[in-house]
Amino acid sequence: MDASAVRARAANLPRDPGVYLFYEADDVRYVGKAVDLRDRVRSYADPRSDRIRRMVDRADRIDVAVTDTETQALLLEANLIKRHQPRYNVRLKDDKSYPLVQFTDHPIPRIEVTRDPEEGATVFGPFTEKGRVETVLKAIREVYGLRGCSDHKYRDRDRPCLDYEMGLCSAPCTDEIDAASYADDVRAARRFFEGETGVLADPLRREMAAAAEEQSFERAANLRDRLEAVESFHGAGGEAVASPGDERTVDVLGAAVEGDRATVARLHSERGQLVDRSRHRLDAPEGEDRIGALLAAFIPQYYADRDLPDAVLCSERPADEELLAWLDAEGVSLRVPGAGREAKLVDLALKNARSRPGQDDGGARLAEALGLDGRVERIEGFDVSHTGGRAAVGSDVCFVDGSAEKSAYRRKKLTDRNDDYANVRELLCWRAERAVAGEDDRPDPDLLLIDGGEGQLAAACDALAEAGWTVPAVALAKADERVITPDDVRDWDDDAPHLHLLQRVRDEAHRFAVQYHGTVRDEVSTALDEVPGVGPETRRRLLRRFGSVENVRAASAADLRSVTGVGEKTAEALRRL
Repeated sequence: MDASAVRARAANLPRDPGVYLFYEADDVRYVGKAVDLRDRVRSYADPRSDRIRRMVDRADRIDVAVTDTETQALLLEANLIKRHQPRYNVRLKDDKSYPLVQFTDHPIPRIEVTRDPEEGATVFGPFTEKGRVETVLKAIREVYGLRGCSDHKYRDRDRPCLDYEMGLCSAPCTDEIDAASYADDVRAARRFFEGETGVLADPLRREMAAAAEEQSFERAANLRDRLEAVESFHGAGGEAVASPGDERTVDVLGAAVEGDRATVARLHSERGQLVDRSRHRLDAPEGEDRIGALLAAFIPQYYADRDLPDAVLCSERPADEELLAWLDAEGVSLRVPGAGREAKLVDLALKNARSRPGQDDGGARLAEALGLDGRVERIEGFDVSHTGGRAAVGSDVCFVDGSAEKSAYRRKKLTDRNDDYANVRELLCWRAERAVAGEDDRPDPDLLLIDGGEGQLAAACDALAEAGWTVPAVALAKADERVITPDDVRDWDDDAPHLHLLQRVRDEAHRFAVQYHGTVRDEVSTALDEVPGVGPETRRRLLRRFGSVENVRAASAADLRSVTGVGEKTAEALRRL
């Protein structure tokens, strides 16, 4: 839209509060709120930044929604941003790259470290150091005997597993401990994550002293190291600070902006005790007061569907008077402390916001090693799978800050052919064309990783060039673990964190492709369907066991009979295929 089109649209708008949406085709590109819709929309005839000017130029229409009050406009804006994830808004993206500890929602809960908690689970974290979390988790299991096994392994056991023998589990699966006693142990373990360090430190200290008295010095040293990890666990996240007055719940927000990266760290205190921490990534705002704008964007989006705390402590004042009026009307005290214990909490939140724990995953080193600007945060990995050209499929997996983001995984059936280069080209054409056309709802990645060698990478680069999608791509072959770029081949150290990151993405793309291929292959009609006694389930077992119809034909009668559902007559019929 040009300036005259924006002015013409604004002239027909009311002077009421509300929200406005810029559309490009059917996609929402920007959402904003206004006290006066006519004046606010008219201001876009002369945008204040190049980024917004590009948005206006590409937009083809503006829609509005009138609200009764400015507060309603504020909350509607936040909900629309979360729903549509417009490209040109400062968007809140929950950071899923840090480990959490969950107690599952079962009669006999399981404790485990996870990045994707189950529905209904009691979750603590996120934490920045996975190694420390795992050390503490092992100590908890040794002291309280909580199970860590999957539900599949837990069910229908007739004797305890090895964890019981190692002292890591009290074996509730075989009633070595009754449910009430196990529940008491779970409550004690939860109290540790709620901040009561002594419930774990005290038993470890007593056990360490006993080991030293028995002259089991190696055991005592291990317990000492574990005790140090336990005692520093909560100290690494900050000391609980009492909230003043009658404020039962207090949220502390620290915001940091670095280039196009923005992070808000949130500390949550209840009854004076720090009980939760989280980090959230957003698109960095433009302008002079970037921190104020960042907090102004974060607060309404985060609290639009959550209970407001009694008070919010911020590192800087949010740059939105309407937001401040809304918080005041809701009875929320917003403060920017300058000294005292509240200021210490804000400093702690700022440290959390500025920390870069994801660097251990190799994102920064990967960008440096490949000569890319900034830091590689988002990687998409691709692989293809087929059996002799049949049931060809492709996988597209996504890692963000070194962690798999399974909600962003995609898969595609490909043309059946025994040509990996052509399959890779088709897969990358599909991804690139959807990205260029704006049909893919995921952000563009910082790097594409192809499972394969020079031929696969060349096919991928051809597809990218044809579609006009300018995203860097590399390949990683399993044979010698060398990284292949369009210009050369890199031979990195085996222990390089950036190589380990690419290996994880490559292996996950391969796993996802093979898994999907198995599903598609089992659905394909084959000559096995014509064999008497071979139904759909037996066919699936045969293909899983032998991999293809040709291998079934070549199998011996004894091998065929080893498959569940295949008897002597069926085996003979299969041999006659």
